[in-house]
Amino acid sequence: YKQHPADEGPDTMEQEKALLLLGREGSMLADIDEALRRLYKEPEQFGRCARCGADIEMERVALVPWARLCLSCQRDAESS
Repeated sequence: YKQHPADEGPDTMEQEKALLLLGREGSMLADIDEALRRLYKEPEQFGRCARCGADIEMERVALVPWARLCLSCQRDAESS
């Protein structure tokens, strides 16, 4: 064999892990693009929760500038 079939397992796993990471990065980039669009086109909506309309805490915006939900709504969304 050029390569033993048992050696293909780790390669396949590494490829799947790379694709998963690319998917997450792509999703994050889309969220960042959306946040920039809101910031420039609708600056009054930047920093406001898309669900309840309340202001998103400044600490949250500083850590996750592309956040669309306040902490309370984010927790509700994650639990459901």
